[in-house]
Amino acid sequence: MYLSNMIRSTFRSHMPVSMVLLLCLGIAGLNVAMAGELERRQAKRIHDRIAGVPPTNAVLDQMEADLISGDSSAAAYKAMANPAFYNVTLKNFITPWTNEEQTKFAPLNDYTATVIGLIRDDKDFREVLYGDIIYVGAASLGISGYSNSSNAHYEQLEQLGPQVANLGDPDVLQEASQSSVTGLAANATAGVITTRAAARAFFKDGTNRAMFRFTLLNHLCSDMEEIKDITRTPDRIRQDVSRSPGGDSRIFMNSCIGCHAGMDGMLGGYAYYNYQYDEDTDPDGDSGRLQYTAGQVQPKYLINSNNFKSGYITIDDSWINYWRNGQNALLGWGSYAGMNLDDKGNSYGAGAKLLGREMANSEAFAQCQVKKVFKLVCLRDPDNYAADRNQVNQIVTDFKNSGYKLKTAFAGAADYCKGN
Repeated sequence: MYLSNMIRSTFRSHMPVSMVLLLCLGIAGLNVAMAGELERRQAKRIHDRIAGVPPTNAVLDQMEADLISGDSSAAAYKAMANPAFYNVTLKNFITPWTNEEQTKFAPLNDYTATVIGLIRDDKDFREVLYGDIIYVGAASLGISGYSNSSNAHYEQLEQLGPQVANLGDPDVLQEASQSSVTGLAANATAGVITTRAAARAFFKDGTNRAMFRFTLLNHLCSDMEEIKDITRTPDRIRQDVSRSPGGDSRIFMNSCIGCHAGMDGMLGGYAYYNYQYDEDTDPDGDSGRLQYTAGQVQPKYLINSNNFKSGYITIDDSWINYWRNGQNALLGWGSYAGMNLDDKGNSYGAGAKLLGREMANSEAFAQCQVKKVFKLVCLRDPDNYAADRNQVNQIVTDFKNSGYKLKTAFAGAADYCKGN
């Protein structure tokens, strides 16, 4: 308004036309400069949020040009090319999934490295729960080789630092089949579930329920209390669960059954897995390894059988998903190759790989990945505002349409939260 009034006043003062034109050109140049200033500010925010470090002037210029041309995705991908995106942002993003404490202050391991590789190489991210895939450091780096009983390979890789070991470089962090690296049978591999780091965190001791719970928590963004359903069939609940805790069967019927009916139904998929270590000489399991006993149920599945002798006895690695019906149908269980349904609409199968496909093809899985990325990039939970929820739904659609390439979620969130 001020500028338009100034232009009108120049005509009233009989200013020469040449001077008016120069004034108009100056105003136009000012507007262009202000527009470029906005895109430059947005480019820096995108880079800071994705890479966690300031961009170089050359990269900032390129990102600014992308934004001016309307290509925010290209700007985000330039930020993702920075080594810090892989060595710092993704490492800190993923590491909490690899331990029960959910801390990011832990060394690089095969779980974290494999997820970084899946993202970097634009793999179908669903493979994180069922793929015969692992990422290892290149032999040319001069570090010790992968070991089934040590994390030294990844700790040495991380200690080299991003200048030497840029995890965004395919010549540094290399894709391999898990079966060829670890010796695990290909049909027994299940993405990060069968990495050494996951085994140490979630298959160690216990009853393998920790693996199920943390897989739900980390990859479907649902904890047991949120999805318990006391209406599901309890026939798969194992003998170690008392039907009258504290002498009161109502506690079981109104609480315990809600988690165990669904969880124990699917837990059979992990029946042949264990984390093997020497409790006397290595109580923390630093030198332990994943154990797979094909055709033989791990003893931990048969402990405390006197708690309820009529409970389910695990005889193989079969599983059934009772949560496809009832309230947890809202998790959006999908279809996939190898899926089986019984006459009641429950899916069933055998082994961790097929169970991983069951989870990875759910709507909850896709929503979870996008929500985690959104929170990382936008620094807020997307569930608090309607506009954010709508944007997450759009990013989920783009994520699935891309073939589940997770970098599309980073680009979508960065564009939405680039500011003004």
